[in-house]
Amino acid sequence: MQSATVEAVSANRRQFYDRLTPKAMAPLWEVLKGLVPEQPKSKFAAHVWKYAEARPLLMEAGSLLTAEEAERRVLVLENPAMPGGSRITATMYSGYQLIMPGEIAPAHRHTASALRMVLEGNGGYTAVAGEKTTMQRGDLVITPAMSWHDHGQEEHKPVIWVDGLDLHMVNFYEAAFMDHGNDKTQILAKPEGFSTSEFGSGLGPMNPYSPFGQTSPIFNYSYSRSRPALMQIAAASLADPHVAHALRYINPLDGGWAMPTIATWLTHAPKGFETRALRSTDGRTIVVLEGEITLEIDGKTFTAGESDVAGIPSWMWTKIRASKDAVFFTFSDRAAQEKLGIFREERR
Repeated sequence: MQSATVEAVSANRRQFYDRLTPKAMAPLWEVLKGLVPEQPKSKFAAHVWKYAEARPLLMEAGSLLTAEEAERRVLVLENPAMPGGSRITATMYSGYQLIMPGEIAPAHRHTASALRMVLEGNGGYTAVAGEKTTMQRGDLVITPAMSWHDHGQEEHKPVIWVDGLDLHMVNFYEAAFMDHGNDKTQILAKPEGFSTSEFGSGLGPMNPYSPFGQTSPIFNYSYSRSRPALMQIAAASLADPHVAHALRYINPLDGGWAMPTIATWLTHAPKGFETRALRSTDGRTIVVLEGEITLEIDGKTFTAGESDVAGIPSWMWTKIRASKDAVFFTFSDRAAQEKLGIFREERR
């Protein structure tokens, strides 16, 4: 009798649900657990991309098509759990980009904010909003949202960097725009180093202004300045047990993150140092600039050396050990999460 009653209730509910579907409605109680989980459970996998494997393929791509043909000659770092998604973490895009000698990646602009972590600079350049900057290894070069930018190499060696863009956040909001320049390169209106002189020397204009909205007015945070600062701090202070010695890239106008949606920071871990376990809601991407690190991510172990890239999904317990003296760069969607009030981390 009870079984028959249950079957009757189930049948009545199914008939009700069937009537909802053509009216573009659905019962929340049937999907609530999936919509509001008890804690994050990422669909993405931890992974390390080896530069020694990627670079030959990148150079091969350089022989197959020009930067102008490709517009941007990039090998996208696709998370292995999401093939075809052009995502390194849930919200971030990343890839290795190549400019060959004599090439120009033509001017364009787009809503997505972009960063470049330079691996092989060799005198190549990026031009942003009428100002050119030479790229050297370890430089963080920012392309603010909707700012014109082009890249080139006038010397005789290739230029390679890691791209990081918030385009999946922008696309989630269906807010993406893109324009192509009439000319391959911009007309340069400012001398090289102008923005750093104006905003990045511990000084600032008498009437502070923001040429790039919420993005830092400095668009090249040079490694020749950031590394000595980091190492001096490391020499004179104790390492944080969870993050080692770390300094974040800031917007000099307000002291916040350099980019409104992407958090960026630089870390030094001396040989043998191991962080305590930490997990956070931001998906992190690490680019190793010096040395070697071992990452323990939710019980799995990965090794990353110079110019390797590691992807750490949201809410996975992570420990990092420096196998050699290490300096590494990290970017994540933490800046956006903090503005939305949803960022969270736990430390052991």
